[in-house]
Amino acid sequence: MTAADAVGVDRVRELIPGVLTALVHRGADFATAEDAVQEALLKAVESWPQRPPADPKGWLITTAWRCFLDLVRSDSARRRREQVVADEPPPGPAIAVDETLRLYFLCAHPRLSPAAAVALTLRAVGGLTTRQIAQAYLVPEATMAQRISRAKRTVGEVRLDRPGDLHTVLRVLYLVFNEGYSGDVDLAAEAIRLARQLAAMTDDPEVAGLLALFLLHHARRDARTRADGSLVPLAEQDRGRWRRGLIAEGVTVLQTALARDRLGEYQAQAAIAALHADAQAADETDWVQIVEWYDELVRITDSPIARLNRAVALGEADGPRAGLAALAQLDPALPRYTASAAYLHERAGDIDTAAELYAQAAAHAHNLAERNHLTLRAATVRHRDDPGRSPGDA
Repeated sequence: MTAADAVGVDRVRELIPGVLTALVHRGADFATAEDAVQEALLKAVESWPQRPPADPKGWLITTAWRCFLDLVRSDSARRRREQVVADEPPPGPAIAVDETLRLYFLCAHPRLSPAAAVALTLRAVGGLTTRQIAQAYLVPEATMAQRISRAKRTVGEVRLDRPGDLHTVLRVLYLVFNEGYSGDVDLAAEAIRLARQLAAMTDDPEVAGLLALFLLHHARRDARTRADGSLVPLAEQDRGRWRRGLIAEGVTVLQTALARDRLGEYQAQAAIAALHADAQAADETDWVQIVEWYDELVRITDSPIARLNRAVALGEADGPRAGLAALAQLDPALPRYTASAAYLHERAGDIDTAAELYAQAAAHAHNLAERNHLTLRAATVRHRDDPGRSPGDA
């Protein structure tokens, strides 16, 4: 049995932000405090199975503070900090919930790169180990350790007495979710867990919108790939495999957010996802309303990616030629531009053009599953144009 087993894995991970914030408020610098919390967790693994504490959070704060003092005293370059932390303060009251929110803001500091902000959030707020984060991002543990170490140094002198940028926090969580699943860490599920935590701390409708978006997308996860790992397009997915419980929860969260009448980009994206989830079959999708929501999203963000997705939706609502006309107004260098053009040309009956564009898109795909899917689409389209030719001949 480990410390996490003794108290509960989720419970231990939920305690970490509060423990870290408690040390920072006592005068510890962020980098050393984070190291001290990790040391305290190791001590918990050793002692909790035999002697589970009555107050796990208080135990962690006290132990982490002592670890912090040991780290400070062992580093001659940090001796001046002992003036700040000479005497151990009493445990005091539990950390208020908004302190963890401040920790989110610190980890999503604008001085950090997106990759560094994501890694630091997963470590300090999510409670994941450096090894777990490295495995999730498919990089060596030493590389991830250096990334996290640099991030901690960057935010080490940032005070926690200023309001943070909530949009930056949401963007970091969005990046975490989009990493999906790799290694032994399910980052999509982790992003949902963190978004739930954040939603409990603030009534901002965009936080709820982001949580709803995560839930609605995650509900379709099981249907997105076949047993061999190949991708299944939305129109071809077995909707019976969609998780209706998550869809219902996502819709409820979204409706509550929209009722606040403060529309933001994540609420608009969630509304689009909800319309897809509401259709019992692909041909029942309300594309006209989806285009209207993309109009809102473009108005809010002026995002080229939103305009590209709107062009595809317009091709479904008003016909592929309308979609191609909208696509022609955008930069061909946009991600998924060529694949979108291929799809719309296929819908319009321009088979040769579609096959060529699918092949071009496959050559520039960012991962193997996407490349294989686009290559198969090119072969399938060519086979449709020439039934005597096998898809394997492409």
